[in-house]
Amino acid sequence: MALSTSPDITQLIADTEAEILRVVGSTDPVTAGVYEMCRYHLGLDGSGSSGKRMRPLLGLLAYASITGDHRGALPGAAAVELGHNFSLVHDDIEDDDRERRHRPTLWALHGIPQAINTGDMLFSLSRIALHRLTDLGFPDHTVLRLMRLYDHTCVALCEGQYLDIWMADHDDSLSVELYFDMIGRKTAALISASIEAGAVLATDDEAIIERYRAFGWDLGIAFQLNDDLLGIWGREHATGKEPTDVPRKKKTLPVIYAFENAAPDDAARLRALYANGRLLPEHVVEIVEILERSGAREYTRDQARLHRDRALAALNAAGTLEREPRERLEEIVRSVISA
Repeated sequence: MALSTSPDITQLIADTEAEILRVVGSTDPVTAGVYEMCRYHLGLDGSGSSGKRMRPLLGLLAYASITGDHRGALPGAAAVELGHNFSLVHDDIEDDDRERRHRPTLWALHGIPQAINTGDMLFSLSRIALHRLTDLGFPDHTVLRLMRLYDHTCVALCEGQYLDIWMADHDDSLSVELYFDMIGRKTAALISASIEAGAVLATDDEAIIERYRAFGWDLGIAFQLNDDLLGIWGREHATGKEPTDVPRKKKTLPVIYAFENAAPDDAARLRALYANGRLLPEHVVEIVEILERSGAREYTRDQARLHRDRALAALNAAGTLEREPRERLEEIVRSVISA
């Protein structure tokens, strides 16, 4: 087959989903239901959106930017997406979310026990997906390295989720430093691992692998901070979604920054509002005004831009790469980081 030197994003997504379907199919009618639930959550049953597939895309483009083709990295991309989605199934239960991408969540449809089991299944299938790398001819030491990277990343995800849940109930211990630690584990770790995995499959040059890892890490931090901005001021970025972070009293970076840096009266009022029950619309407006006065919006935007620029610098430092896949990577960075 000829090398694909001009990766089409639609084709990369289609190839990733075909790879995922290799492992979420079912040949046993007795257990077909759990695979149907996997496909439903993944948006592969035709009933709704499947999401942007950003994490596997980044890994495929990292691989293609070094090798000129993306197909060898497809099992790793499938594993990353399956692993990401196992965490989402469990997050929906932990956060009591009944809707994701405008559809009922898995637990809302099938109950908590089956949803937990389906999340566990997605995790297990993500490991199965990695084994196909052996069938494609990758050496055992490379496959084992990816498995080690994947396992460490899953541990980091669980650590980050623990911190996220813990922080929701411990206002007195919140800090900007702890928040960055949490999002590093919960968000940046998986994005970084996706990109690092593509590099590991493509080259033995440790310097290049490290630059891709750094690229992914800073991109992951920037992605989360941009999401924090959109969750409060998203209408200004034409997302088409109503920002809900303040009504739901989510403690993202702008809120934590204001807790630490707002004027004393504003900080006291902010803590009182977050300690109350359900927020009224006028309370939401008041909170956003406090965030604005504290400089939380500007601080979060500056940090998002800082990490975006660090990510692009790390990509540039990787040296001579396949031009078009690299341009696709830069386009994704600039499109998802709208701060």
